[in-house]
Amino acid sequence: MRLVIQRVSSASVTVNNKKIASISKGMLILVGFETADGIEGIDKICGKISRLRIFTDANGVMNLSNTDIDGEYLVVSQFTLHAETAKGNRPSYIKAARPEQAIPLYEHFLKSLSEVANKKVQSGEFGADMQVALVNDGPVTIIIDTLEKN
Repeated sequence: MRLVIQRVSSASVTVNNKKIASISKGMLILVGFETADGIEGIDKICGKISRLRIFTDANGVMNLSNTDIDGEYLVVSQFTLHAETAKGNRPSYIKAARPEQAIPLYEHFLKSLSEVANKKVQSGEFGADMQVALVNDGPVTIIIDTLEKN
């Protein structure tokens, strides 16, 4: 699973000229699943996301989590996070999970994050052509790859 987490002052998703989700201050999370991913680990990473201290405190130090500031969440599926670009100019998505595998993982991710955060999680529409608008606050962008070897 690869995640791009952005601290935002606002974000929204539009599909077919209709805004389907929007948040104010919080996190925009782009998530992509690859064939090696499974359900295991999703709950743990959702806990980590909710505790990730990327919001500034009264002293201007990134010391607060999205939970601490009562921030919102917007999650968007994005298989292109697994693009392979080593050869040629056309990205390969061979490692990206196919919809029959990715949809249940995406749904579990949304459910788990909602339970951990104890709030509704806004989301894009899996597989749709989406327009994502955001105001990145900072800018702060964090990349997490759960299969990356440390």
